[in-house]
Amino acid sequence: KLPLTVEEITKFGEGNRELFIKSSTYSVIPITVTEIGLTISWIFSSDPKSISFSVVYQESEDTPLDQCKVLIPMTRCNSHKETVRGQMKVRNSGIYTLIFDNTFSRFISKRVFYHLTVERPVIYDGSDFP
Repeated sequence: KLPLTVEEITKFGEGNRELFIKSSTYSVIPITVTEIGLTISWIFSSDPKSISFSVVYQESEDTPLDQCKVLIPMTRCNSHKETVRGQMKVRNSGIYTLIFDNTFSRFISKRVFYHLTVERPVIYDGSDFP
């Protein structure tokens, strides 16, 4: 489990981060978001072979897991062959959790190289209009 805040993601820089996921296990990256309207983007690849990926939303840490909303269902990604990119718009404050799942692999551990970014919406205030 690697909890992050939006502020920490904005300081990621350009480099990739790395997760080591043992066979038959999974890793989660919970992102706590308080600002509505942000866009969270991700890019990842895996080595060796594929990894499963999902995104779930939790209103708060106290929300039971069976009440979490699945935003992206668990999907097996051929991220060892091509980089996977995705994004989501934050509609509610809460915890958005990225899940990298290797439970289907009984013997092979995986490395996931990932990069996260957060974009704030551009709000036009009309100030450059004469």
